Amino acid sequence: MIRRPLSSIALLLALAHAGAPALVHAATADHAAADAAPAARDLRETYTKYEYRIPMRDGTRLFTVVYVPKDASKRYPFLVQRTPYSAGVQADGELHYGQDWYPKSIGPSKEFEDAGYIFVKQDVRGRYMSEGKWVEATPHVNPQRGPGEGQESQDMYDTMEWLLKHVPNNNGKAGILGISYPGFYTSASIIDSHPSIKAASPQAPVTDLFMGDDSYHGGAFMLAANFGFYSSFTEQQNPTPLPKTWSAFDYGAADGYDFFLKHKTLQNILSTLTPQQRALLQPTIEHDTYDQFWQMRAIAPHLKNIKAAVLTVGGWFDAEDPQGPLTTYHAVKKYNPSIFNGLVMGPWVHGGWARYDGKRLGNVSFDSRTGEYFRTQIQFPFFEEHLKGVKPARAIAPVTAFETGSNVWRQYDAWPPVQAKPRTLYFGAGGTLTWQQPAAAAAPAYDEYVSDPAKPVPYIAYPATGVPQEYMVSDQRFASTRPDVLTYQSEVLEDDVTVAGPVQPKLFVSTTGTDADWVVKLIDVYPQEYPAGERAPRGNDVGAPGTTLAGMQQLVRGNPLRGKFRHGFEKPEPFVPGKVEAVDFQLGDVNHTFRRGHRIMVQVQSSWFPLVDLNPQTFVSIPKARPEDFQKATQRAYHAPETPSGLQLLVLPQR
Repeated sequence: MIRRPLSSIALLLALAHAGAPALVHAATADHAAADAAPAARDLRETYTKYEYRIPMRDGTRLFTVVYVPKDASKRYPFLVQRTPYSAGVQADGELHYGQDWYPKSIGPSKEFEDAGYIFVKQDVRGRYMSEGKWVEATPHVNPQRGPGEGQESQDMYDTMEWLLKHVPNNNGKAGILGISYPGFYTSASIIDSHPSIKAASPQAPVTDLFMGDDSYHGGAFMLAANFGFYSSFTEQQNPTPLPKTWSAFDYGAADGYDFFLKHKTLQNILSTLTPQQRALLQPTIEHDTYDQFWQMRAIAPHLKNIKAAVLTVGGWFDAEDPQGPLTTYHAVKKYNPSIFNGLVMGPWVHGGWARYDGKRLGNVSFDSRTGEYFRTQIQFPFFEEHLKGVKPARAIAPVTAFETGSNVWRQYDAWPPVQAKPRTLYFGAGGTLTWQQPAAAAAPAYDEYVSDPAKPVPYIAYPATGVPQEYMVSDQRFASTRPDVLTYQSEVLEDDVTVAGPVQPKLFVSTTGTDADWVVKLIDVYPQEYPAGERAPRGNDVGAPGTTLAGMQQLVRGNPLRGKFRHGFEKPEPFVPGKVEAVDFQLGDVNHTFRRGHRIMVQVQSSWFPLVDLNPQTFVSIPKARPEDFQKATQRAYHAPETPSGLQLLVLPQR
């Protein structure tokens, strides 16, 4: 789901309603400002538009738009997208239905429109012009399914049965794709899949909202993104084409940091919304453990009996659904070993591969048009092969992963690469970071800081009322100077270090409170000085103030763990004040080379605001926390031989 600042939502909705594979939940496309827009095309010349209400097995009718090539001398495959963000056309700031309204584009890229496909776009149950009841991340198995609620794989099956019989000149084959929430519908639609479905591409798929996707990371609520999204994405009466537009929430402040800190508690924050705006957000907040509400919505355990070839796509810098593509890839591989199961991970923000050239994000350049490469060399050939039998010039690898830092594409047989071996970077006295486990040292063998909920650590150094996409590579120099952030740094690297796979903090910590967040960040520190004759490159101001990259502390990956979930996400447990405990968790996957001459840095802190909601640092139900529950606490990270805190990485051999 795209959950980003709403200032540019019109742009994203225009793309989604114009036929981009669903750039969705609400969003900015700051990184796209420098990219050229596609040339205008009049699809009326080559495609005929039809609108249908396709009956499902329970009688519910789903509104479906079909674009059929005018050239009837050939047979074409279907390319389907199922979306909660409208199958209509966005034009002049409003949403339009009707056969006279054509989008500017309808395929994932112009190659599809030129090659000829029957494009299908469908409003899912309970959204816009479709009948039925919409349910968040439709549970595949739901014994309490209510009237009008459905199962996505059945709805897709019934849709294909109807299309094959009623749309002429089809070749009997279908593909399905979608980004974010439509990525979820792609995954859910191929379970026990209809035999006509030969290819599927879940892209940035919502997979488990609690486990690392939109709603929670490490048990901590992703506050700013969810608030921004649900204040505009609301329940609706249906069938209806409304809302004509999405409205942005008025924060009454230039900085979300100030707005959220002023209201502090989740109850007070919710009170700023209307009942309609709270209806979908409130359950997300109230279900703050991995309970049945979330478990039944996790789609990965059900990704079975898939007959289609699958190409899962994700971005290393996706702020919305960073874990979904990896979880989907592993689940499809586990349950469907006989099919083609591919993974593509690029240097992209959420949906950044769909329309833009993917040359840079904020101040970080990737040195090539990575989005264009994906669309022309991977995505289009994948569907052409499986839907038309056109063999690609070069076989698509099981895993295609962009290696940031070195800025090259890599191909692997699996993810993570079998060549990558675990190594641990250990914290040391004086802020050191080394591959050697700490030896006995004079006390104290720990570092400490005071975490104050009244002065939380921000996640960016500039004001914003949403979640700028740039934060995923943002310069961390502002944080390393704060007294409530621990900073550990390696010596200057003499050789490249390439990390490929999950990053796992292994900490030994204590707190004077009874709960604490542990935010860990892996950072690439650029050289302060460049060799003679070389000039330090400068970034541009796409999404963040321009700055010289000399000395930049680029975020590579960061995530929190809400400490009370250190033994599991279903049952929280308090800390015993002062007791040293081991805390292990997953930070997420990376594919990054720390170049020779750079340094590796790790930062540890206990707030990341307002990206993550505030932990009161007392063991309470945070959705019900009162202002007086928020207390200062002294946090310690230990680096003694018997308590060796560090970061475990999967490191590739030097090439």
